[in-house]
Amino acid sequence: MKIIPGGVCAAQGFSASGVHCGIRKNRSKKDLALIYSKVPAAAAAVYTTNLVKGAPLTVTRQHLENGVAQAVICNSGNANTCNANGIEVAETICDLLSGEIGVAAEDVIVSSTGVIGQPLSLEPFQAGIPELVKSLSEDGSDAAAEAILTTDLVKKEIAVEFEIDGKVCHIGGIAKGSGMIHPNMATMLVFITSDVAISAPMLKAALQSDVQNTFNMLSIDGDTSTNDMVSVLANGLAGNAEITREGQDFSAFMKALNTVTVHLCRSIAGDGEGATKLLECRVSGADTLETAKTVAKSVVCSSLLKAAMFGADANWGRVLCAIGYSGAELDVSKVKVEFVSPAGEILVCENGSGVDFSEEKAKKILLEKEIEIRVSVGSGAFSASAWGCDLSYDYVKINGDYRT
Repeated sequence: MKIIPGGVCAAQGFSASGVHCGIRKNRSKKDLALIYSKVPAAAAAVYTTNLVKGAPLTVTRQHLENGVAQAVICNSGNANTCNANGIEVAETICDLLSGEIGVAAEDVIVSSTGVIGQPLSLEPFQAGIPELVKSLSEDGSDAAAEAILTTDLVKKEIAVEFEIDGKVCHIGGIAKGSGMIHPNMATMLVFITSDVAISAPMLKAALQSDVQNTFNMLSIDGDTSTNDMVSVLANGLAGNAEITREGQDFSAFMKALNTVTVHLCRSIAGDGEGATKLLECRVSGADTLETAKTVAKSVVCSSLLKAAMFGADANWGRVLCAIGYSGAELDVSKVKVEFVSPAGEILVCENGSGVDFSEEKAKKILLEKEIEIRVSVGSGAFSASAWGCDLSYDYVKINGDYRT
């Protein structure tokens, strides 16, 4: 398996585009994206567990009941959430795209991101969708990745190439996510494409399994958004024998999918609102997988630990504190903590107690852009990783006037 360029267009039969249609006032920012498969594809998605859900999620869930989709349309700048006519607007967007591109409205995944509670006019879609369709290109992943961004500072995309059943296959993805991200089923907008032949039930099983160890292990600020969605389309154009059950081919697909989703998790965490550092907590030695995951998530979610990482302060007590209130059952006297980065590694806690260490060396390690918080909780066989970012002054600045 190797990483290749192309994003969501790396898989055979997919094209994409991104344009400015007028939802955003800044004409230099694209605000409408399209991903299109030239043939119908098996499709699956997972959604936010927030009780307040964006109207596009309701419409998409209905459209995917048959496990088939052929296009994804997403706007940025307005979440289409808590609007009295939100469902009607989302359905009309699908109808407009259907009329322009010839795909059944029921085969469209529709998504929105941006400010909650603001009316969403259909005029930008009426004007922009024709241009969006005309702009479709096999090199269009970059434009689509740009069009779905909100407070993100960088585009997030990846693709991998691998083999199944002797056929060359591909999986690619784009994502947006910078704030209002917390582990709870799906935690941002992610669109994944593949040319693997796989049944809709197996695709759904693969996605639901993967998110438990990737997107559900990601937190920026503890807020679960109303519009979170991760969707995947697989159109089968690679020509492999269709995957209909677990086995070697399904495992190969899962491995490739996981490579894409972990990359996107790290990209989102590193681009958290106001973030200056990517944090990864790796927990080992747990008696159960649930214990390992609980500890890892608790550490990356700790506001105090995130603030300490921003200040490059090796305040390991905040790691122990987060472990202590996580709810995980473990022997604290066996906990070991190390801080690791490209500048080196340093042991700061062993057997649940502090050890002598060089503050100067620790500072140097924690000044790097990527920090690993390595935690051992015993001699068990289970491990887990979670991703997050530091907490800076800019997070408050960004969210202090996000709406206005």
